[in-house]
Amino acid sequence: MPAVTADTLTLPRLPELPAVTIEWRPVLKVVTAGKFLEGEGFQVRRPFPSAEMPLADPFLLLDHMGAVEYGPGEAKGAPWHPHRGFETVTYMIDGVFEHEDSTGGGGIITDGATQWMTAGAGVLHSELPSQELVAKGGLFHGVQLWVNLPRAAKWTPPRYQDIGARDAALVSSTDGGALVRVIAGDLDGHKGPGDTYTPIIYLHATVAAGAQLDMRWPTNFNAMVYVLSGRGTVGREGRPIEEGQLADFGFGEAVTLRAADTQPQAAANAMDVLVLGGRPIREPVARYGPFVMNTKEEIYQAMDDFQAGRLATVQPQHLAHRSDADTDL
Repeated sequence: MPAVTADTLTLPRLPELPAVTIEWRPVLKVVTAGKFLEGEGFQVRRPFPSAEMPLADPFLLLDHMGAVEYGPGEAKGAPWHPHRGFETVTYMIDGVFEHEDSTGGGGIITDGATQWMTAGAGVLHSELPSQELVAKGGLFHGVQLWVNLPRAAKWTPPRYQDIGARDAALVSSTDGGALVRVIAGDLDGHKGPGDTYTPIIYLHATVAAGAQLDMRWPTNFNAMVYVLSGRGTVGREGRPIEEGQLADFGFGEAVTLRAADTQPQAAANAMDVLVLGGRPIREPVARYGPFVMNTKEEIYQAMDDFQAGRLATVQPQHLAHRSDADTDL
């Protein structure tokens, strides 16, 4: 996969954690993602919300798109639709999504890049595969995460963050067997570029076959691991996990996972995972499709505003993250 790679031996490393004195987070459950159709009919795998895991506060939804090899004319996306009250985080590993919004903005999300869209008071947007991908076909693989906004930020003006593939902070596991891309949050002093209203950590890790990844984790955050490809185990108890499954961890100071010694052929001899966590907001959640507010009355207002053309009337802020390495691309 073309998400940024690096020689882990040259990167800063996470500290070795004491196996006995630290409180390791136990695995509460492993959830298998269900399959759903979104947008114009593209398939996603969704571990939450689901019957097994209806809530993941402060996260609302996780959709895994692909990996799929589209033939000519098969690629589909999500045409114009509204959002209010939360953030959408679109991380593209392979392929291209083209974004447009109701203010005339837009951009390309591709090969390890992330678009962080804070809908706030309201926005209309579309996310579609590029015309070239539609015409010729090709590999498509990405993830969309919905992050809730606290009541105080529900009505903030829309905001966009363009996070390039090389903007993510790169760090290695203790033994050099895992590459971790920090997209948002702080992992042992290594800070990702994503600027968040709700304190979270969002990581993409590639763990070589047989390697282990130990991470100190804030005790006031929840913690989840979702497998993008490959297989392995999670927790000190060694709970098996594979592509399309999510592990939900209990309370503790650190998270551990390990890639299996042998990997499926498609996994390129490594396990790729998303590691997510955040401080729960603990506020009432009222949701209906693309609207997430605190009360039913606010949902009715969002529907009325959308139908009356009042939903997207505020100019958005636009934050472009650019690292020095981008000049080499």
